[in-house]
Amino acid sequence: MSDRDGEPAAPVVDRGERTGNIAVLLVLALALVGAATAFAVMGQEASEPYVLGLLGILAVVGVFSLFAGAIGLLRFAPRAPVNPLGAAFLDSLDDGAIVTDADGRMIYANQAYAQLTGAESAADVRTVERVFSSDPDAADVIFRLSQAMREGRRVQEEVRLPYALDGSDGGARWYRVLVRPLSVARKEGGTGRRMTVWQLADITRDRSDQESSFQELQRVINFLDHAPAGFFSCDARGKLVYLNATLADWLGYDLAQFQAGEVALSEIIRGDGAELVRSVRGTAGEVKSETFDLDLVTRNGRGIPVRLLHRVPFGADGIAGDSRTLVLNRSRGEEVAEALRAAEVRFARFFNNTPIAIASLDAEGRVLRTNAPFLRLFGAADPTSDGTRLQDFVTGPGREELTKSLAAASKGIGAIAPLDLPLAKSSDGRSATFYVSAVQDGAGDGEVAIVYALETTQQRALEAQFAQSQKMQAIGQLAGGVAHDFNNVLTAIIGFSDLLLASHRPTDPSFQDIMNIKQNANRAAGLVRQLLAFSRRQTLRPQQLALNDVLADLTVLLDRLLGETIELKMVHGRDLWPVMADVNQLEQVIMNLAVNARDAMAEGGLLTIRTGNVSEQESTLFDNTRGMPPGEYTMIEVVDTGTGMSPEIMEKIFEPFFSTKEVGKGTGLGLSTVYGIVKQTGGYIFCTSELGSGTTFRIFFPRHIPKEVPVVEKKQVEEPEKVKDLTGSATILLVEDEEAVRAFAARALASRGYTVHEASSGTEALEVMEETGGTIDLVVSDVVMPEMDGPTLLVELRKTRPDLKIIFVSGYAEDAFEENLPAHEKFFFLAKPFTLKQLATTVKDVLSS
Repeated sequence: MSDRDGEPAAPVVDRGERTGNIAVLLVLALALVGAATAFAVMGQEASEPYVLGLLGILAVVGVFSLFAGAIGLLRFAPRAPVNPLGAAFLDSLDDGAIVTDADGRMIYANQAYAQLTGAESAADVRTVERVFSSDPDAADVIFRLSQAMREGRRVQEEVRLPYALDGSDGGARWYRVLVRPLSVARKEGGTGRRMTVWQLADITRDRSDQESSFQELQRVINFLDHAPAGFFSCDARGKLVYLNATLADWLGYDLAQFQAGEVALSEIIRGDGAELVRSVRGTAGEVKSETFDLDLVTRNGRGIPVRLLHRVPFGADGIAGDSRTLVLNRSRGEEVAEALRAAEVRFARFFNNTPIAIASLDAEGRVLRTNAPFLRLFGAADPTSDGTRLQDFVTGPGREELTKSLAAASKGIGAIAPLDLPLAKSSDGRSATFYVSAVQDGAGDGEVAIVYALETTQQRALEAQFAQSQKMQAIGQLAGGVAHDFNNVLTAIIGFSDLLLASHRPTDPSFQDIMNIKQNANRAAGLVRQLLAFSRRQTLRPQQLALNDVLADLTVLLDRLLGETIELKMVHGRDLWPVMADVNQLEQVIMNLAVNARDAMAEGGLLTIRTGNVSEQESTLFDNTRGMPPGEYTMIEVVDTGTGMSPEIMEKIFEPFFSTKEVGKGTGLGLSTVYGIVKQTGGYIFCTSELGSGTTFRIFFPRHIPKEVPVVEKKQVEEPEKVKDLTGSATILLVEDEEAVRAFAARALASRGYTVHEASSGTEALEVMEETGGTIDLVVSDVVMPEMDGPTLLVELRKTRPDLKIIFVSGYAEDAFEENLPAHEKFFFLAKPFTLKQLATTVKDVLSS
């Protein structure tokens, strides 16, 4: 709202805060000083009436000021200047605007507000609540706006009045009222004032335009509803969101009862046509148009041949939007011929481009008609020309089964089970699943069955691989459980052997016998460790490794291991990516593979160990690597020129105790150990072999991206262990459910000067802790125990002794139970089987830490 010169109109009401005038204050002060001087000159008696009169006047002014300040009529504080930019902004608004303080008193109102409310002067300007107070229909709206003002919220409402606020004619009016908080900060960090801005706008014209648009839309919908063609729209889920009256009449639907999203495409389109319509795909921002000839289904089940002109827009994210589909009724006689020709063309296209082999057969199984995938699957030139039978394409007992299915089809039997049969003339074990369907209304050419064949070669290979994986997992679980039990037995044997050796001199006749017992127990412990490696339950210490350096360190040892008749060739890849692995276990993997290669080359040969980087694209190009996801890997390839292996042997090479060597020349745990170590490290191992041509093992380790950690190039040379004092005087609680292991450990610790309390379970250990009254310095506990296992015991002990030190002993790996403990829980670990010295050393180190 502007004046004639283009400047914003002046505000109607402006009660903004302003500063006082210092000149007026100086004049008043000078007047009082002059009066006091005059009174002094006049003398006491002459000036006394004047003094009393002046004091009376000042007293009346003071009392009046106090009352005026109390009721808010007069303010004594200095007032801040009004912001000219804010005032100019409010005056330039086309909408009416007023500003009220926290108590609802009006501070500012622009000229537009005065015109909208019909105020002719500043005295006539009222607040929004008072403007709408005379209309009961606006009471709820004003109440909500007032509540928002008090709560400091921004709210917008629309209200309809049967008259205009400015008193003009024109009937009912629509107004939009906006309330929003306004905070004005004071200078020098003072507390700001909370005010409210009210905006009022006449939106009657906008509402009239909306009503006109709605009427036009209704006319368009009316034209669409009564068009001579059907129309519908469906969303990406295949739900109808709109259909016109013409299509609803064709299908037998009551348009008044139709609800968007309640009817699916599959309910109005026969067969799989709905999936055909939904199969339209496009890219972001694209609009795809397709034409389909199919049948609609009415509510009473009758079919209507139609042509769909289907258009689908795709949003920026590539998701299909609501379709626009025109439906043309093709049931009229003059259009039938064209529809049949179009249908034949489309049928021929789909028939020859489907991934399923299709053929029609007579009662003898002779092929009458086929599609292109049939010829590709069975490698036939033209089976329809020479009377070839379908049974000729399968081998073995499958021919008889297929003949029985065709005989059932010729009798009109509909439910015929599918057959998974091997294909003839295939050296790679190809197979296919055959679905036989009876033809109920043959065309008179002897056709009795339709056969659909789907190749299942890859599926069967994946099933065999999955079964092998399940078998290896089951064997691993069994091996891990056996290894755990054996570790308990071996711990007792090795421990009591150490106790006996401590009490016998080397010159005693039985000393050597005890040593033999301990040595054989240690050999058994080595076999158990291999079982744990296969079951992936051994303790690994992974570190960042450069494989080329690890293999270089092994070269001398491998040369001696292979002997003089076998040549070792190392091919190091350039710029090899680092990996995370346990260096000792990785060396064991290479040595086990080298020993197997040596045994396969009894008369000499060449062993090649090659390393290299494998990109994500290259990882999909290797043979026999199913199950390995694409990614970046570092590969170790071990190739020998030995005798090779048959497919039957290759299926079992990673199973524990499987060996092709003579009895007594192998344990059958070498490759199973390799398999377990590679899998526990997160890698993959695959084998390819051919009789008479040698064997290739490929190991893929995931690429490790270092985080500024130096690569470990060589093993650190361990310093000779220094002899130290292993005695102590602490009090130890020993928790072990195996009596033999507990007896050995208790004697071993007692012989070193420790006070030992024994418990056979976690529950008994808590009772011992309560009886001893907190004198326990260290707890040595087994992990797997009845009633209460080791991790649960640790949680209970931490409730009363949060600083108690604990050593877990187990036949499993440390990380096998670490996940069952609370986060950041501190404990120590000792793997079974352990010797007397290992137990004493661990206890001493933990107590000293």
